[in-house]
Amino acid sequence: MSTLGGLYRELLAAFRTAALPTPELDARWLVAGATGLPATAITLSPDGPVTVEAAEKARSFQARRLQGEPVDRILGHREFWSLEFRLGPATLSPRPDTETIVETCLSLLPDREAAYRLLDLGTGTGAILIALLHERPRASGIGIDQAADALTVAGLNATDNGVADRADFRLGNWMEGLEDEVDLIVSNPPYIPSADIAGLEPEVREHDPLLALDGGLDGLDAYRLIAADAPRLLRSGGLLVFELGIGQEEAVAGLMRRAGFEMLGPARRDLGGVPRALAGRWPGNPRPA
Repeated sequence: MSTLGGLYRELLAAFRTAALPTPELDARWLVAGATGLPATAITLSPDGPVTVEAAEKARSFQARRLQGEPVDRILGHREFWSLEFRLGPATLSPRPDTETIVETCLSLLPDREAAYRLLDLGTGTGAILIALLHERPRASGIGIDQAADALTVAGLNATDNGVADRADFRLGNWMEGLEDEVDLIVSNPPYIPSADIAGLEPEVREHDPLLALDGGLDGLDAYRLIAADAPRLLRSGGLLVFELGIGQEEAVAGLMRRAGFEMLGPARRDLGGVPRALAGRWPGNPRPA
């Protein structure tokens, strides 16, 4: 019978031989996922027995990882904002960089007891909206996505994280057909130029949904649509917050200014120093028809 430590070392050796970038972490999380034990058990109880079924599951995870599938896709879930999120084929895996968006939105919505109304465009797993609702317990919001399968996952995540009664997930094309007046619109839109898709890392190119990656010829298609239409739904003083791709701050800020937004300083940087969260305020007048 395998032991926790032995199974971990088996996966670790395979991942090191394959020159994976984070072999220790990958082996640890996949063994934990296969056995249903916390990752700390590998260190605390390395001689603990592992059932034949769990060992086979870990080795199947190993094979998938060696074929380039990301760990979070294999496990089917990922932590974001200290919350657990299910993943699906139609969703991106929420990244630590995107926590910068949540931080920015919360700083602009400082009243924990206010009944803010939020709109998350391209919601995917629902991670941004759910994290915001978790931190603002009287807020409510709508999450829009073009993929019905993504909305199913988002609904499950809202239930898992205790905010389902305040989250409304709808199928749609950005703001088309919406009439709800909101205090904040937030979006992590597809922003990779179409010609760059083929050059992405295989883990992204082969496992993330193209709909959530491809931002058109220059990567700015979604930003143009959202910036132009957002004033129609924003209350006076309402906020628009975008996640940015690398090098997009100037272009996206220009789109927001042309739509009438007052920019709220430079983009907030993520932990890697990349300008990631760009915010603007709708002054209120003149309001679009």
